[in-house]
Amino acid sequence: MTVRRAEEKDIPKILDLLVQVDMVHHNARPDIFKGPATKYNADELRAIFKNEATPVFVCTDENDIPLGHAFCIHKQIKNDPVLTDIRTLYIDDICVDSSARGKHIGKTLFEHVTAYARKMNFYNVTLNVWTCNASAMSFYKSMGLLPQRTGMEMIL
Repeated sequence: MTVRRAEEKDIPKILDLLVQVDMVHHNARPDIFKGPATKYNADELRAIFKNEATPVFVCTDENDIPLGHAFCIHKQIKNDPVLTDIRTLYIDDICVDSSARGKHIGKTLFEHVTAYARKMNFYNVTLNVWTCNASAMSFYKSMGLLPQRTGMEMIL
């Protein structure tokens, strides 16, 4: 397995992975997630790939086919009256192809992202995870992530 920056040739597979992510959420919360859908289209992915502040990493097989992706966003708080000025690498989306799960691809991607964050002198790595996605919550806990905050809801 190799982890590298996403390229235009990866767009069809990444679009497939984005549908897989959406369907996990749709199946758990059809009241919120439409399914099947992608949060980005091909043109938006091209722009994201070109932006240094939104790195996307793919973990590929021996044929250079993406088996998973990690979308990241550079974030920085500056001059906030309450919060300190820190740089955060936010993981916007992480997915391993359903046919390749259980092969440590997620761990490989996550370790690559954290190494990138250290190299780029980020203070922390953050992400959001839906509580209905128990497997993702378990995975992130196994990677050493701890809750930073909790979003709550009341369905009316």
